[in-house]
Amino acid sequence: MSAKSTAAAVSVASEVPARGEKPRVRDRIRDSAADLFYRHGIRGVCVDAIVEDAGTNKMSFYRAFPSKDDLVAEYLRDQERGYWQWWDEAVAPHAGNARRQVEVLMQAVVDLAKARSKSDCCRSSRGCALGNAAVEIPEDNDRLNAIVHDYKAEIRRRLRRYAREMGAREPDSLGDALMLLLEGGYYTRLTFPNNSGPVTSIAKAARALIEAHLS
Repeated sequence: MSAKSTAAAVSVASEVPARGEKPRVRDRIRDSAADLFYRHGIRGVCVDAIVEDAGTNKMSFYRAFPSKDDLVAEYLRDQERGYWQWWDEAVAPHAGNARRQVEVLMQAVVDLAKARSKSDCCRSSRGCALGNAAVEIPEDNDRLNAIVHDYKAEIRRRLRRYAREMGAREPDSLGDALMLLLEGGYYTRLTFPNNSGPVTSIAKAARALIEAHLS
């Protein structure tokens, strides 16, 4: 999910300013960082760039976040919360029907890609924010790596659970295959204009995989 779409999804996690009141400095820093990190990468954005975009200063930054890593950790958690909210809302109408939940989840990815192809949002689609972060986070940064690992592990766990609930012969294999579809779909949007690439086929591919594991 993009930083801008996630911001709306996780707004409940932050204090909402009263009408006419300016956002808190901490919220401005967090929002600026989310946009800049997603568009330019975590390493490509320094504290100076964040405070300039947020209209504040380093003193205020370090009062709000003891270090850049603290801000990155909050950014990753915000992105994660936004994604789970999107996921849960997509599958909720089909509780108890694991197969249908997977089908609507994959279709929701396609629908999101199509919607963004008709707006400027597609120009800023940079794939999965946490997946991108995994490439940039140093191997010895256990704190940030753990956030990304736990997030991806939960995606895998959910898809494997759906596969078991629908009665697949090899549920773990089916769950992993579905995850590869889901993850790969995000990144094809980087290389094909207007979301015209393989992401538009993942719903059909998921149905074929499910049929193969259930027949």
